[in-house]
Amino acid sequence: MYLVNKWYKNDQNQATGAVFVRPHPGLCGMTAPLFTSTRGATLVGAGHLTRPLLAQALGLAPDIVAVDGGANRVLALGYQPDCVLGDMDSITPATRAQIPPNQLHSIAEQDTTDFSKALRSVAVEFILAVGFSGPAMDHALAAFHALTAHPWQRCILLGQTDLCFLAPPHLTLRLPIGTRFSLFPMGRGRACSAGLRWPLDGLDLAPDGQIGTSNETNALQVDLSCDAPNLLVILPKRALRSALTALNGPMAARWPERRSA
Repeated sequence: MYLVNKWYKNDQNQATGAVFVRPHPGLCGMTAPLFTSTRGATLVGAGHLTRPLLAQALGLAPDIVAVDGGANRVLALGYQPDCVLGDMDSITPATRAQIPPNQLHSIAEQDTTDFSKALRSVAVEFILAVGFSGPAMDHALAAFHALTAHPWQRCILLGQTDLCFLAPPHLTLRLPIGTRFSLFPMGRGRACSAGLRWPLDGLDLAPDGQIGTSNETNALQVDLSCDAPNLLVILPKRALRSALTALNGPMAARWPERRSA
């Protein structure tokens, strides 16, 4: 079930009359965010992470939110986190000693992953997440699940070769022709597209049915619309800036907060 929590801005496209509603970033999925910023934040997990990948993320999202054992990685790579949160079962005593107590936030529940805890506990402009989609398949699947469970967040998962994010209701991307463009449905839904070699119009997408992987662009602009917050977009990592531009544009829409009925 999808419930609108609180909304702070309505943008109207003067050409089409369509209204795009965006939720207040500090009031979605949380009662009191543990970390807030008007900039982008890099979420750092305890999975595989290289210094170049972290530096790339921080160049665009300079605030560092370490997720449990991700704090060990951050310090080992020579950075200082602005916030550490999670169930704190992986952070080492040596790392904990280097973090000011007011920046440590323990979330004891064990029903969700630390990545999910982070997504519901931060209010920032956008999120780049690194160290969550490493070689362990179960960790990657859990990270994909977290994206669909927190659809109001503008979050991009960054790996060594690819990036992944949840498709918003409407998306316009500028990409070179021939760019690999994969779509994977985490639930049932429909989408329509322009600018893809194999259009999506009229297809019923489902994880146990029709999927949309290994498509490619055949125009410089891709337009995508979907009817439910469960469609993952997977692109080469070199498309990061284009993805950020599309997700953070002035007319970009977000999904409302998801809550249980």
